[in-house]
Amino acid sequence: MRTVNIHEAKTHLSRLVEQAADGEGFIIAKAGRPMVKVVPLEAQEQPAKRRLGFMKGEIKVPDDFDTMYAEEIQAMFEGKD
Repeated sequence: MRTVNIHEAKTHLSRLVEQAADGEGFIIAKAGRPMVKVVPLEAQEQPAKRRLGFMKGEIKVPDDFDTMYAEEIQAMFEGKD
């Protein structure tokens, strides 16, 4: 991967960005020390897409879900186990 200094990157930014978009990523260095890597967005790994609704009809949530075992839980907090 090509390394360019900050001055060169500022001077030729448009050309460098076009090259990066075409798949030729580059590294920008300051005083010879690499600082950032510029790569095309397509080259980055995309997270797996979420499949909404794939378990529809497979899971049943009870109507009293938000109050299930409330008395038992409260007794545990109060030490009345």
